[in-house]
Amino acid sequence: MVARGLALSLGVATACTGSEPKSDAGADAASGAGADVRGSTGDSQADDAAAAATDLGSADAAGPELATGCRDPGTSAATAGCLSPTHPPEHYIAEALAYFDTLDVDADPNNIPKYAEQVVRWEWPPWLLLTGLGKQVMLDTAAILRQFDPSTVPTRDCRYFPVQPFARCYVSFQYEGGPCPIYEEFVFNDAGETTFIEAWSAIEGLDPTSPEDPWAEDPGFPRLSTRVPGLGTPDALLDLKSDAMKIAAAADPDLADLVTRAHNFWDTWFAEYQGADKDFFAKGCGW
Repeated sequence: MVARGLALSLGVATACTGSEPKSDAGADAASGAGADVRGSTGDSQADDAAAAATDLGSADAAGPELATGCRDPGTSAATAGCLSPTHPPEHYIAEALAYFDTLDVDADPNNIPKYAEQVVRWEWPPWLLLTGLGKQVMLDTAAILRQFDPSTVPTRDCRYFPVQPFARCYVSFQYEGGPCPIYEEFVFNDAGETTFIEAWSAIEGLDPTSPEDPWAEDPGFPRLSTRVPGLGTPDALLDLKSDAMKIAAAADPDLADLVTRAHNFWDTWFAEYQGADKDFFAKGCGW
């Protein structure tokens, strides 16, 4: 049960039945910035994505970039939306897929994503919010899960977008009891390292996406990753004690919660797990 609780808090729930990730038909209703399934981009999509990336890179920092969620461009407090892609679309898709490989017992265990040292994983309720902090924690917990709570991730639809988060995925974890559908996003720094992973249950009532916007392209989408000061610098350094972080957290309860938990990661994770509903994994998988 301890291993299973850890697995659930990492966004990979067990014993789920009857829920599937959104269909390709629903995904195709998106505006089309995303690359194809499992990282095989079509030539026309790759060209469009490259052109969009070029346009973003040449945009005036005080103008069009702000529409991507960029705040405080050019400063140490810049948010993730201030960064433009520095790698081909295939890189971002491959990194997202590598993350799921670390949680898939059928995948190559040596296929490990390039995590930033201060990488953050945040999973919205009914999952347990801050469930990963730092590269080593991500690697260690993945190894524990593969051993004590094995799963596969056979259903994966990961796509590239020219604005942060650069990679966005619909996946379904498979356990002995059944599937568990998840929507997950990945933010990157200029080195192409993952800096922030954010996940939601991909079931009605918990998934904040919609049929009209299945890939969360609306600027008002309620993600946390693009509101964190510092993630829009080239190295995406996270300074929990900076003045910019304090100011932003004072106006953003979700960011304030992240900062509080990050200051005492394991204790707050355990407290969250202890206080969670006993059936939170069933709720997250749509029993």
